[in-house]
Amino acid sequence: MPLHIEKVSHSYGTVEALADIELDIADGETVALIGPSGCGKSTLLGIVGGLLEPTAGRVTFSGQMPSDSLNPFTYIFQDFALLPWRSVADNVGLALEHRALSAAERRERIAAALALTGLTEFAAAYPKQLSGGMRQRVGIARALVVRPAVLLLDEPLSALDAQTRELLMEDLLAIWAREKSTRVYVTHNLEEAARLADRVVVLSRRPGRIREVIAIDVPVAERGQARHATLLVEVHKKLWSLIRDEVVTADREMQHV
Repeated sequence: MPLHIEKVSHSYGTVEALADIELDIADGETVALIGPSGCGKSTLLGIVGGLLEPTAGRVTFSGQMPSDSLNPFTYIFQDFALLPWRSVADNVGLALEHRALSAAERRERIAAALALTGLTEFAAAYPKQLSGGMRQRVGIARALVVRPAVLLLDEPLSALDAQTRELLMEDLLAIWAREKSTRVYVTHNLEEAARLADRVVVLSRRPGRIREVIAIDVPVAERGQARHATLLVEVHKKLWSLIRDEVVTADREMQHV
């Protein structure tokens, strides 16, 4: 479902977090938001998801929500937030409770979400039996089970070690090649942005403004291929060059807080 961010600004009291954000996101596109700490990435994600009312501007959607979608948008956070007393299947099914679905429809959706995230054989396991990467897969499956029109991801891989993060990036690319939600992805990790996004939106220091939008001209299905490695490295370098000075300044400000 296409998403339109129209002249969005936001302030927390006297602190201006975002200023004049204008951005259109196409149906099925993945857009990553990056920038120095405090640039308003998570604030913008909260506004898109309806958790915050912007001080100015608006976010709108166009087109029709997919017929099998139960939510216009769904979040995935870095905190897995799984219920330890529920199995993997029951944690995924939590998102379907109080929905007007038959038992058969509920089972079908849970089974499809588990298959999509490689969790079918772990359906009866409990969170304490799973690695961090597997627990995050459960969180992803729980978000996908409602088949959202827009998926909002806030640093979903930041709590994982480097090897697990690499595996999850491969999983996300495979999932996104098969399911067609629109995605907004907040990250501090430039490699994640370059690997996972169709476009990367670079925000300035507070108040966050769009400095540049970088298109990643490699099909999602080919992101893991060695022949594209040099291009993705160049994208990473360009992103760092755009934010480096502001990251240094933000880091020094944090040290004086």
